[in-house]
Amino acid sequence: MSEKNAIKTRTIAVSNHTDPYQLGAMRVESDRFWRWGDDNLLPNALALMARRSTTHRRIINDKADYVAGKGFTCDEQEQVLNALIHRVNGEGETLRSILHRLAFDKALFGNAFLEVVTDAEHTFLSLYHQDASRCRIARDSEHVLLHPDWRRFHPDEARTLPLYPRYEAQEDGTLRTILHYKDYEPMFRHYGVPAYIAGMNVSAIAYKTDRWNISRLDNSFQLSGVMMLDSTVDNDAEAERIVRLAEEKFAGNPGQVMFVIREGAEDDHSRFIPIEAHNEGDWQTLHDQAMSDIVVAHSWFRSLSGLDYSSGFSSERILQEYEVALNTVILSEQAELTEPIREIITAVLGIDCSSLEIVNRPPTRSKPIYMKVWEARKADGLEYDPEDEKQQLFLSEITKYNLKSIN
Repeated sequence: MSEKNAIKTRTIAVSNHTDPYQLGAMRVESDRFWRWGDDNLLPNALALMARRSTTHRRIINDKADYVAGKGFTCDEQEQVLNALIHRVNGEGETLRSILHRLAFDKALFGNAFLEVVTDAEHTFLSLYHQDASRCRIARDSEHVLLHPDWRRFHPDEARTLPLYPRYEAQEDGTLRTILHYKDYEPMFRHYGVPAYIAGMNVSAIAYKTDRWNISRLDNSFQLSGVMMLDSTVDNDAEAERIVRLAEEKFAGNPGQVMFVIREGAEDDHSRFIPIEAHNEGDWQTLHDQAMSDIVVAHSWFRSLSGLDYSSGFSSERILQEYEVALNTVILSEQAELTEPIREIITAVLGIDCSSLEIVNRPPTRSKPIYMKVWEARKADGLEYDPEDEKQQLFLSEITKYNLKSIN
């Protein structure tokens, strides 16, 4: 082949190779706190992943909802405790809303933080949820640093609180401490690790398979391929201009077309060479497997994640899996989150919290609300007494009563 007829090629792949979970932020160095992740921004990456993976986010939301339950109940004679349930701080938040945020952070980050406020005389008690992504453990392992943006950490903008059970006086005259909840993981001392740690990669797969489908939709399901362009160019700038012009006319969606510019001949041989891929089934299988693996990594259940609704709504299966989840996950998480709160309320206000309980209710009913209590107990194989006044109530009346006590 003569030098004149030799094809000179310049290839430019129009593609986005950015990893959606790669933050690319500056590394934060300081001797005042222990880094949370290699770059101190692991919470940011975990939050970003939860925003982009649908099933992963659904499980986190559901876990928080089930752990927070439908609210709290307690002995009606405990007026102070009743008032605290309905208004736990100066912002008018309920104890249930605080518990829901703690449960959400713990499910997402494996860590949660609760700020406790009182005074030297213990005349009041306020509980505040602190966003876990804003918190870092101080180097002395006895304090927590709170900062609004750890990507741009400045010591003067940080607030320091002692770890529970130590209280320290603040400038406003209050005594404050912060309670740190964390999921245990070997080799990790200062921060907990989320339960789904083994499923982080499959959460990324689920997001990327969704993004692939969106890309195909945006591209009107056109084929990817190579665009061969005949053009004589004098310099790289002109070649770049031609590539961008061709991209506007032919690309359809960035990442779907590769442009090849070669020295033009007398006849224009520009053409599009499609790349046909018959891998839709492989992608769907990969997506389905990722969904199942996410549920397993979370130690959760398919029917409670909304994954089996397409094959038919089975209330019996939902109730069965809810019972398993209640006894294996929900009750233990509730105990871990509420036991320190009970201890704090008793220590600060000096009141009995033994009657404080979370109202748990399954996502669907297995019995009609027009049944009486004794009929429901009979159906469950429990002892029943049709003459008992309490068992004469209808299930609808019990539900109505519980809703009133919660509100």
